[in-house]
Amino acid sequence: MMSFLFTLVISFGLCILCASAELQRFAHSSKHDGSLSFLVLGDWGRRGAYNQSQVAFQMGKVGEKLDVDFVVSTGDNFYDNGLTSEHDNAFEESFTKIYTAKSLQKQWYSVLGNHDYRGDAEAQLSPVLREIDSRWLCLRSFIVDSELVEIFFVDTTPFVDDYFTEPQEHKYDWRGIGPQKPYITSLLKDLELALRGSTAKWKIVVGHHAIRSVGHHGDTQQLINQLLPILQANNIDFYVNGHDHCLEHISDTESPIEFLTSGAGSKAWRGDIKQMNRKGLNFFYDGQGFMSVKLTHTDATIEFYDVFGNVIHRLTSSKLLRSSM
Repeated sequence: MMSFLFTLVISFGLCILCASAELQRFAHSSKHDGSLSFLVLGDWGRRGAYNQSQVAFQMGKVGEKLDVDFVVSTGDNFYDNGLTSEHDNAFEESFTKIYTAKSLQKQWYSVLGNHDYRGDAEAQLSPVLREIDSRWLCLRSFIVDSELVEIFFVDTTPFVDDYFTEPQEHKYDWRGIGPQKPYITSLLKDLELALRGSTAKWKIVVGHHAIRSVGHHGDTQQLINQLLPILQANNIDFYVNGHDHCLEHISDTESPIEFLTSGAGSKAWRGDIKQMNRKGLNFFYDGQGFMSVKLTHTDATIEFYDVFGNVIHRLTSSKLLRSSM
């Protein structure tokens, strides 16, 4: 009898562990009319420098106009090397004191970028930061579910082999990751399961690193090899990233996926664009800016804004007819 109870307890414990391995899910209601809108910003935290404050000001104006429901950060939240701890004043100086507009006092959903991993990565995941500023929510990988859309946030930094094998002068905080390959295998399995079970009208995946980019960093080959086939097989509408300090729109040549880069939250104007691999390129802008997304049951409207708040590119997509302009 004792042996049976011991086996039962162990089995129950394993079930709990299995359940905890699934991607954490956060519900975020759509508006009363069923629509949803949000802003997307990446590569920003520089205590207001490099036009970060100017971008924040324009985000506030657009956020008010669209009545945004939340903000998405594509990573590299704090430069140059993430946060030093939960009590690093860079959190308030680069986030709380910069994004002060009333329209931006909404939930911020954030992933980690490679620069965040160069500091105390776990500090950004800590609930202590949410006590300092309740808007902040950053996890490695998770899902935001509004029924109309499911947004799948993916921790892409551990996919990049060079960060492990050739870190150069940088030191990465791999606590909580464990061995690279089992971590990625488990993450991809959980993501594929969640994507396959999704019944949302729109499916968006957010990561820090680009799958397709003609900017300075270019394509991320590990994501092309390991992540892209899963996205193509599961009817993803948009893959959204940062990393390259620019704004981009590239269409996948093998599926309906649109690749959208919003990594221009502060330092930009790198001055280089890859002449190779430009197939599917619809738009590239090397300066600072951000992106907005508005979704209804039938249509998606995505707009890119420069540091002056001008719309410099618009993508419209329909579940019945896809088009871009």
